[in-house]
Amino acid sequence: MSSGGPAPDAARARVWEALSRLPDPELPVLTVLDLGIVRAVRIDGAQVEVTITPTYSGCPALHVIEQDIRRALAAAGYPDARVRTALSPAWTSAWMSAAGREKLTRYGIAPPGAPATTAVRFHRAAPAAVACPRCGAADTERLAEFGSTACKALYRCRACREPFDYFKPI
Repeated sequence: MSSGGPAPDAARARVWEALSRLPDPELPVLTVLDLGIVRAVRIDGAQVEVTITPTYSGCPALHVIEQDIRRALAAAGYPDARVRTALSPAWTSAWMSAAGREKLTRYGIAPPGAPATTAVRFHRAAPAAVACPRCGAADTERLAEFGSTACKALYRCRACREPFDYFKPI
């Protein structure tokens, strides 16, 4: 065991616990772990490095997420933690946790379905059916390709008439 910190298993548990409480700045109902953007944690003695992959390479919240991770890890006893951004492989909605998808639904955002194929991504085709997160009806329509953020589309339910965001599969 290195003299620079706690036992490796205890250190790893402390880091993952700190990350599990860290909300996404754009979707605070989700944690960075729910989103699947934390790709790796490396611990070497007292030094911690967290690798993240943003949902979009131009994600406007990226720097806030990096700062929040450093702040959370400093509070957990790792004041010199580093955050590394990896753009490859690109983030995919398949990395979202099942708990995260459920949290999105309860929050009123339809979670992504299966990750989009290359053809869907380039042709911007709408998914076959997006269930309304409020009433569960599948009779919905896309109003706009982009919703409150670039990673979401704006939909409306034809049954309950409520608009909602759909977190697009990538």
